[in-house]
Amino acid sequence: MKASEVKKGNVVEHEGTVYQVRDIERSSPSARGGNITYRFTLYTIPAGRKFDLSLRSEDELKEVDLVRREANFSYMDGEAFVFMDKEDFTQYILDAAVVGENAGYVVEDMDGYYIQVIDDAPVGLQIPTSVVLTVTETAPEMKGASATKRTKPATLQTGVEIQVPEYITTGEKVTVNTLTGEFAGRA
Repeated sequence: MKASEVKKGNVVEHEGTVYQVRDIERSSPSARGGNITYRFTLYTIPAGRKFDLSLRSEDELKEVDLVRREANFSYMDGEAFVFMDKEDFTQYILDAAVVGENAGYVVEDMDGYYIQVIDDAPVGLQIPTSVVLTVTETAPEMKGASATKRTKPATLQTGVEIQVPEYITTGEKVTVNTLTGEFAGRA
């Protein structure tokens, strides 16, 4: 497709790398007959590294068919995460590098995970915006702790450490915002 036809959210290939288009800036030259330039803000799939690309409107970009499949986390296979498609039960194996920092938010029996698939190969993981995790370790509730804003560190079942209010105890389930990595309430 021509650069002028690319929309935000499209998945494209450029020089052998697959990117998702996050932003497009169109600039018109002031001189007559000049070419319109499109500046794309792209993020690699799966790693999510930013890449800026400028193209003229007639330049070509290859659109890639990216499929999102809803899946549930099944189990760990060594360092790899195994997910199962909710519709057709296909197993997707994602290595730890693909899951990256999201590993701390991958738990069984939770909906909202999507595997990004290109040509039947899993290339990325989209996680829900909030997950429920169990506190496995935190300091005991302090005597006289009130509903003040004071917090303490807590380790969750996946090894993620977050700040929680003083009244949260070991064994409680908490909701975590996966975009900010912050406590979002009792579950």
